[in-house]
Amino acid sequence: MMNAITSTKVHTVNNPVEVQEQVYKFQTEGYAKERIFVLTHDKDRTKRLAENTDAEKIGIAEEGLGTAIANVFRSTGDELRAKMRSLGISEQDAERLEREMDQDRILVIAWGGKEFGDREYDPSIYYYPHYVV
Repeated sequence: MMNAITSTKVHTVNNPVEVQEQVYKFQTEGYAKERIFVLTHDKDRTKRLAENTDAEKIGIAEEGLGTAIANVFRSTGDELRAKMRSLGISEQDAERLEREMDQDRILVIAWGGKEFGDREYDPSIYYYPHYVV
């Protein structure tokens, strides 16, 4: 029942060791490898972390073809926020998380599997550490 989990969790971590620990934790919770993503402000760093931690990069299958094509023309920040939005992260949370990545933090996302449109978001996403708005 690996794909039975429908909730999304977003953890912000500081280094590759914490990425690996969080990926492992998500796997033990039952998330399929294909639904655990790593995201940083640097594409090469994201690729290296994904390759070295059994995580994935957010790709066309998750973000949709239209978003993937539009991302070619977007700034790095806009592209990162679009990738997060495709997984159901709200616009405000995507902006906050992108600022975290500006500070060299790393996102580890366990995705529930539901694709979201441009103005939709998932109000039940769990964020760690918790943020007070």
